[in-house]
Amino acid sequence: MYHGAPINTFFGPRITVESGSVLVRMAVRSDMHHAAHAAHGSVYFKMLDDAAFFAVQSLVTDVFVLTVSFNVHLLAPVTDGEMVARGSVVHQSKRLFVAESMIQVGEKTVARGNGTFMRSAVRLDESVGYSPMG
Repeated sequence: MYHGAPINTFFGPRITVESGSVLVRMAVRSDMHHAAHAAHGSVYFKMLDDAAFFAVQSLVTDVFVLTVSFNVHLLAPVTDGEMVARGSVVHQSKRLFVAESMIQVGEKTVARGNGTFMRSAVRLDESVGYSPMG
């Protein structure tokens, strides 16, 4: 489902999913930079949201989850190298989930995020590129 999303053709991320946690890796390229020659905030948001979203989605196997809200804290600029985002679920109820994520470049934390997610009415099936993990 993740690798089949058209947006990922541009970004080229790699993802590792476990139950309730996710690791997303992505190389920063110059075509992801803003005018001051560092990664645009949209790159940070995408990685933070993807890590948190798929941590939640790993626990929900019948329907697609939706991001309800997401907060981003940009802590340091990134000009190149590999950004590594880690996401984990920190709370869940019947319909609402809260997940946190962080991005590191090497040992340095460059961004943090947290979001709320909820179950949708969209079934997880081939129409959204879903295939169960095995």
